[in-house]
Amino acid sequence: MTNHDSNQTKPHDAHPHMIECAAEAARVAKGVTAEQLPLPTHCPDWDVRALVNHWVLYTSHGLEHRALRKPLPEELTRRDFTTDPDWADAYAAQLDRAVAAWADPALWEGEIDLGMGPLPATDLAGMIIKEMAVHGWDVATATGRPFHLSDPAARFILTVVETHGDLYRQYDGFADPVSVPADAPVFDRALAASGRDPKSGAQ
Repeated sequence: MTNHDSNQTKPHDAHPHMIECAAEAARVAKGVTAEQLPLPTHCPDWDVRALVNHWVLYTSHGLEHRALRKPLPEELTRRDFTTDPDWADAYAAQLDRAVAAWADPALWEGEIDLGMGPLPATDLAGMIIKEMAVHGWDVATATGRPFHLSDPAARFILTVVETHGDLYRQYDGFADPVSVPADAPVFDRALAASGRDPKSGAQ
């Protein structure tokens, strides 16, 4: 009997969600003005500038380096990307490079060790896609903009949040879950599961 691999879910099937979340992150970034960088966010101790620097570092440079199985250079971890007036364009270009790097299905196999023990490549990629979307929403909310995802991408983010929520809370990455109606939109449920109040976002 023939085994039809095309009917099975593969790790690489998450790549379209990566493409979508990266495009929406780039769109939100291009709307951030220099005057908004000092604004507060609901991420503890981070204004928009600090949040953007974290977002840019890990979701674009970090994403590409994970694909290449290389550590992030220390210089990048110290950089204030927002000092470049064209940082949003540079972020979009780096996102394109990172997403292209993950187009090879072979990169979704095996494990990646970041110095804290190995993680399956598919899990690590999924967590970075989640960072694109959730921190993208954080930036959008802090600057008065909406953040949009398709239901399939939102369901992927919800799965990642629910799968790794305890780990994030262990390191204070997530607050306690927020209650939302059972019939709330999928992305609202993902945000709530990560400790964010989806009602605080722009509509």
